[in-house]
Amino acid sequence: MTVREYQKKRRRERIFQAAMALFRQQGFRETTATDIAKAAHVSRGTFFNYYPYKEAVLLEYGSLLLADLREEVRRRLAQKEDPLALLRYLFQRLAGFTQAEKDLLLPLLYELLNPDPVRAKAAFLALPLGDLIAEVLKPLREKGVVRQDLSLERMGRTLADLYFLAALRWAAYTPNRDFGEEVEKSLSLALEGILARSQPTQVSRKSAKAKA
Repeated sequence: MTVREYQKKRRRERIFQAAMALFRQQGFRETTATDIAKAAHVSRGTFFNYYPYKEAVLLEYGSLLLADLREEVRRRLAQKEDPLALLRYLFQRLAGFTQAEKDLLLPLLYELLNPDPVRAKAAFLALPLGDLIAEVLKPLREKGVVRQDLSLERMGRTLADLYFLAALRWAAYTPNRDFGEEVEKSLSLALEGILARSQPTQVSRKSAKAKA
């Protein structure tokens, strides 16, 4: 890495840290690009050289969180942890992040629905949750636990969409509810559709016991 590249990396990190601190202190909507530039000791133009809009800072934050989760998931898969249990764990970790960062959640996830296709694509690429879920589903596919007539990509993205939409709905309408419980119910319902018919989910097993 050249001196110039190192300086740019440090400057980007400084802007990122200043922006996140302000978002948490005074709120995302209340924080302006000028506020961030001032806190990071750079010009407003320099801020936009690194982040074309405020939400891009949040996308980087979400990307970093997913990168950490990806490392943990891959480590657990390598240790032969039950993928279905790992999938539920992944959703609970996401739910924990969602509840802890509720005030930043809406502007972050709304980027996935941005009417500007360039920004929507940037959000999609920054938050590849579907690809991570597909990695968890892969050993289940190999064991015949999940359906063979759907691609791992489709199933992964469908479950990722489930999380994103559940999180948006929760943050906007029912923030007083436990999101961990909400997302667990949604995941259990969705798994009824992607697991092979011979593989009962936790929900169906409970139902069977109740009928017995």
